[in-house]
Parts: sequence; structure tokens; C-alpha cells
Amino acid sequence: MADETRAEGRPAAGAPAEGGRQAADEGAPAAVRERLVLALDVDDLVPALRLARELAPWFGTMKVGLELYSAAGPEAVTTLVDLGVDVFCDLKLHDIPTTVGRAARVVGALGARYLTVHTAGGPAMVRAGIEGLREGAARARADREPVGLGVTVLTSEPEVSEHLLHQRVAAGLDGGCQGFVCAVPDVATVRQLAPRAVLATPGIRPEGAPADDQGRVATPRAALDAGADLLVVGRPVTRADDPVDAARRLVASLV
Repeated sequence: MADETRAEGRPAAGAPAEGGRQAADEGAPAAVRERLVLALDVDDLVPALRLARELAPWFGTMKVGLELYSAAGPEAVTTLVDLGVDVFCDLKLHDIPTTVGRAARVVGALGARYLTVHTAGGPAMVRAGIEGLREGAARARADREPVGLGVTVLTSEPEVSEHLLHQRVAAGLDGGCQGFVCAVPDVATVRQLAPRAVLATPGIRPEGAPADDQGRVATPRAALDAGADLLVVGRPVTRADDPVDAARRLVASLV
């Protein structure tokens, strides 16, 4: 059961999205690509799509966060879905259950593969979000069930109490989350509490890269070794002088 749940949550391996810049022997191996998530943290859909097309050979999932969603709205999700990549809609929904449920239903209907809800909202709110996400996907006749990810503690927080982490994971499990977003140092604890969960880890920084505003970072290799399922990578690649070369070097550190 644990392996089944985690396998369903991971992006399907396959060919890179149409338009990706890829030579015959270029790009990440499928087993690596399906675990890499590119954070498109920009405020314009045009450069976001340019990055998505260029880097699709290395990243199987594209993340739409608050910045891009605020700039482009639902079109940011649907356009990326049309490219043939999985979409990680990182809205960290946190409101009354009815509002969260309705918002999640919209996201599910857009075709997002993943949606984040903040477990600080409690089990009832989380449950509304998970149910809404599934309802939206069902109405859109999605071919795979979407995955609701509970946000535990932001990676910008330099320290986390174990009590709070346990509380957040418990709320997510009670609310029906299939996975969690957590910092790499928290993976072991979350995995112990939720062995069947899909674990996504932000704050991924290659060796020597600046931490920026992240309080708890880890290298890609450390994240995989810790047991993370999805590695969310943004600025070290998207703001590099040569994003393709940065992606290539990132993947080389994992194979």
C-alpha cells in the first residue's frame, strides 16, 4: 500500500514536452526527470513557458506558485498542462473549508497534478481541499487522480519544533493528504509518521549555491539520500546565466 500510494503520486516518466531543447542524447534519465520539479517563480507567463519548454528534458514537473498564478491566473496551469508536463500548483491554500474546497475544485478541473494546502488550517480545511481537488479532476475526466500535498513548515523557517511538525503532519493525514511538502531535514520524521506519503522538498541548492531566503537547504543528492520523492528546484536553475547548463549539472550530480 505504501509503495502504491507513492508510485501514484510521482509524475509519469515519458518524453519531454514538445518544444524542449534536447539533443538525441541530452536530458535527464527518466527515473531522475520524474522526480525533479522546476519552480517557475516569475511574474510573466511568456518567460515561464520559455523556461518550461527549454528545461522540460530535465524536469518532468513544472511548479506554478503564487507569483506566476497571480500574474497569469488559471492560464498558467492549463498552458503548462498542454505542454505535456505535470503541473505542481503551489498555492498553499489556507482559508475556511468552503473557500478552500471550491478553490481546490477549480484547480483540479484545470488539470494540475499536485496542489498544496497548508496543514495549519486543520483537518477539516485540509479535507475540504483534498475532496475539492478530486471533484474537480473527476469533472474534467482526468486520467489520473491528482495528489493533495500538505504544507508542513516553510523552508524559510530556520528552526522547527518537532511538536509542531508532528501536529502539522497529523492534521494532513486526518484531512486525507496523499503527501507533504517539507524541508529535507524533516523528511525522516515525516516519513516515520506518514510512510505512504509522497514527499516534496523545496530549498534544494547545488553545492556552493547561495541559500537566498531559505532557512533550511540541502543539496539534490542529500534530498534523494534522505528519501524525498520530489525535489523542487528554482533559482539555482531559472536564474542561472545558462539555465540548460545548470540543469545539466544538477542532473549530473544525481546520476
